[in-house]
Amino acid sequence: MIRVLYFASLRDRLGTSEEELALSESIINITELKALLAQRSGKWAETFAEDELVLAAVNQEMAQADTTISDGDEIGFFPPVTGG
Repeated sequence: MIRVLYFASLRDRLGTSEEELALSESIINITELKALLAQRSGKWAETFAEDELVLAAVNQEMAQADTTISDGDEIGFFPPVTGG
């Protein structure tokens, strides 16, 4: 199982702040996890579409699209942050 957290506007848009997912052997990185979430359709497909910028962290460290994920990991998704 992995723990998936959704922050800021993603949490509001998706209507959830976290969930636990069974990690299949076909899901080995952030890109594949995003594709899995996008398959849910509707707001999930919109949020995790390939052209949408959604940042990720694995075990509280910034992650890239090809960052490997493993059973027991915590994955956080959040929108780009801007400041002024």
